[in-house]
This record gives sequence, C-alpha cells and structure tokens, in this order.
Amino acid sequence: MTTSIQAIVDNSSAAWEGWNGLGYEARTQILERWTEQLVPEVRAMVEYQCRNAAEHVAETLLMPGPTGETNELYCAGRGSFIVTADADTPLVAVAGQIAAVLVTGNTLFICLPSDFVLSAGELVAQLEKSGCARGVITAIDSDQLADLVSHPVVAGVAYAGKLSTSQALARQLAARDGLLAQLISETDCESLPVIGSPTYSLRFVTERTRTINITAVGGNATLLELGSGEEH
Repeated sequence: MTTSIQAIVDNSSAAWEGWNGLGYEARTQILERWTEQLVPEVRAMVEYQCRNAAEHVAETLLMPGPTGETNELYCAGRGSFIVTADADTPLVAVAGQIAAVLVTGNTLFICLPSDFVLSAGELVAQLEKSGCARGVITAIDSDQLADLVSHPVVAGVAYAGKLSTSQALARQLAARDGLLAQLISETDCESLPVIGSPTYSLRFVTERTRTINITAVGGNATLLELGSGEEH
C-alpha cells in the first residue's frame, strides 16, 4: 500500500531537526562516506558541493550588538526539498542536487524515473548506510510527485531536465497555498551552470540570528570589573 503524502511529510519533518542540528562538519563527513560508493566524476561533484557550502554558508558570524549581548548570524536548512530529474539527466547532476540539499541541513524527497541509472530507493539505501538517519532522504513514486509539490510544507523543488517540465513545476508551485516555495532548476544538463555554481548551496538555506544575553545571569563581569575603581 502506498504511504500517504501526509505520513511521508510528517516523517521528513520529524527527521529535519536532528539532521539540521548535526552541523556542517558532521553532515559533510556522512556525504564523504557516500562518495566512496560513487564513480570519480560523481564523487567530485559531491565533494565540490561540500567545499562550497563550507566556504559560503557554514561559518557563523559574530555581529555587533548592545553591551552584554552576543549576536551570531548563521545559515540553517529551510526544511524539506524535492529532488527530481528526467531519465536522461546525468547522475552527476542529481548527485549535486542531493549533496547541496543535504549538506545545508535539509531533508529531501527524491523522485526519479524508473529507467534512471540508479533508482531512488538505491540512493536512499546508500545514504542511510553512510550515516543518514531514516527519514532524512525518502524515495517517492512518480504518482506521488504532484501532490507532494503542492504540499505547503515542502520548501522547494530542485529539478534537472527539460525546460517544459521546469515551467510546469514553476506553475504548480505558484498555484499552491501556504508559504512560497522556490524552484531551483537546471535545464542545461551538459554544462550544469546552475548546479555547478560555487554559490548553489545558498539557494537551500535561510539566515538566522542567535542572541546570547549574558546580563541575564548576574551581569557582564567585565563591565562590573571596569566599574569597580576606588573612590576618591
């Protein structure tokens, strides 16, 4: 029996917090273990996505703030993405999509044609063997794709293939209810200008700030020390 769309979404959402919380280094290590099962060209693409994520989105930045307060700017995954492609899309393109989605802290649903070089189920098995928790990557059937694209929880779709399919996905995302979702589309599957961009990983993250107020636990010790001079 086919698992319901809502159950699939719930499982992915439940896995997201733990996966996003692992951090870039741990997620990169899992993806590097995955590359051991891949041919050199595909391995190079996964490593490329991990390096670019480390450079562009992994670093936590300190921002100026009021005295007694620490503000940090960091990037987090946006939620759950769909990765899908045409039958003749090269595996290197799909691997680039998967790597970018996962290394940035998102969970993903993967939908591939039955005659693709690897099945979605095989990719799920490879990644779970490499260290992905169950629910981080989920294989879906082609007859579930349209309903999943329309689900308001899905953060976006990464697609590699024909322009006509890309346009159809864009219309479907624009028509759905709920939060806006983005389409990250690659229609040049030979040169891969989108997936091959050094800043591709930026499309899968959201910026967040973390504030630590140290005055809430007795005050700023440095300030108290500076203000405790002798009376004259």
